[in-house]
Amino acid sequence: MTKIKMCGLMRLEDVQAANEVRPDYIGFIFVKGRRRYISPEVAAELKSALDPDIKAVGVFINEDISLITKLVKNGIVDAVQLHGDEDEEYIQSLRKSLEEVSEKDKRCAIIKAFQLPGDAPELIRDCSADYVLLDSGTGSGITFDWSSIGSIDRDYFLAGGIDADNITEAVRTLRPYGIDVSSGIETDGMKDPAKMRRLKEILKTVC
Repeated sequence: MTKIKMCGLMRLEDVQAANEVRPDYIGFIFVKGRRRYISPEVAAELKSALDPDIKAVGVFINEDISLITKLVKNGIVDAVQLHGDEDEEYIQSLRKSLEEVSEKDKRCAIIKAFQLPGDAPELIRDCSADYVLLDSGTGSGITFDWSSIGSIDRDYFLAGGIDADNITEAVRTLRPYGIDVSSGIETDGMKDPAKMRRLKEILKTVC
């Protein structure tokens, strides 16, 4: 079944809605200046209220590896999503740092975001991250031309304007490993529990 990640949670009520809907992943944005940014302190409070079966993904842009490692070590983040210019050297350094603080049976997955169209397919295929995320930009909320995915033969999260109107087509056409959604489950810029439930219900019928 295609996984679902509901990103950009900021409030306790967002977490409570997620606990009811039970997505596979939720996302905390640690990028200052972004509308959905939350501090590590707020993230810690939200994570303590999150169902332990739901993985929390920390979203970063060109962040210091020591901060990411600290969040993983403290149990605030279960997986890491990179949305900046992080290259292979950075990914390898991050992986080594995470392995030093993670339990042996709890590997912290690394997700590297790429922009389509734009980034070279071979760069996406050869990336050493556990998963890649394909988007039209950095949290743009805009759907891109899915035909540009081409022959990328690896597990990926599909992002960019996914909502109740196009999730069925996305899953049936592309069969992505996961769907990443944020604005598609919001009303007036805030997470909408009804839209969260609706999206999960649709996904269950499609898969």
